[in-house]
Amino acid sequence: MAQSPEKMRRLGADLLLLITTLFWGVTFVTVKQAVEQVGVFLFLSQRFGLAFLILLVICLVARRPFKKEYLTRGVVLGVLLFGAFAFQTMALLYTTASITAFLTGLNVVLVPVIGAAFLRHAVTFNMKMGVVLAATGLFLLCTNGSWGFNRGDILGITCAICVALHLIFTGRFARASDVYWLTTVQIGIVALLSTLVAYGEGSEILVWHPEILWALVICVLFATIFAFLVQTSMQRFTSPTHTALIFCMEPVFAALYAYWAIGERFGLRGLIGAVCILTGMVISEISFPGYFFRKSRTGELD
Repeated sequence: MAQSPEKMRRLGADLLLLITTLFWGVTFVTVKQAVEQVGVFLFLSQRFGLAFLILLVICLVARRPFKKEYLTRGVVLGVLLFGAFAFQTMALLYTTASITAFLTGLNVVLVPVIGAAFLRHAVTFNMKMGVVLAATGLFLLCTNGSWGFNRGDILGITCAICVALHLIFTGRFARASDVYWLTTVQIGIVALLSTLVAYGEGSEILVWHPEILWALVICVLFATIFAFLVQTSMQRFTSPTHTALIFCMEPVFAALYAYWAIGERFGLRGLIGAVCILTGMVISEISFPGYFFRKSRTGELD
């Protein structure tokens, strides 16, 4: 039986978002090595600064019309995106990388909670199951089943809130904006704020660092320009909660790449966690029998 155009668009959006997540996952090791050499905010400044210039040239050459609301929306998204990077970086000062990754991934829980509480988003029963499985999988994959709370965890949770709000507002703004300008402005805001912090730390931004050339090329072209254009474009066709579920695959891809590139291993709990995340994604796509559902306040299935 032929799929409806809407269904095909959503499947295409899911595939492109999954490819985006793959890029973020496989560049994790590359980014880690780069920031160890030049510092986090210097690398972010150069990464997002170069991406902004390329995107700006594309918009100007293509003569895409600009509206003032794109600036306001892009600033909101840029501040949230920078907040995610900044709070994640600060969290790493007080807690482990694995715990930080888990707490950042908790945006998969926060997206439907914030969306339902403040924006009246309907969340289906199977999506709720997918969120629970994905959150469980993240805990097993990133923490190896144990976790002690400290001040870094508060920063990690704040990062997750920024990520969740970024996903929600991207879905809201993208439907009524030019995705190229919306992406360009938010990338520019991240570059600006990263540059200010880097200068505050005493870093010189306009300095050539050949040791991070490969990391910049990969991150600018694939993990920034391609990735955020795809996210902004494809969130017009899928929900923020579903996008968050797909993005849960980032630590899975990161772990797989780390295993292939530098010999890091999953462990049994990590493997179970990866399976839980993948199962949560699959379940979120399954239609359960009608008696599992009830009408939400907005009249949609919940």
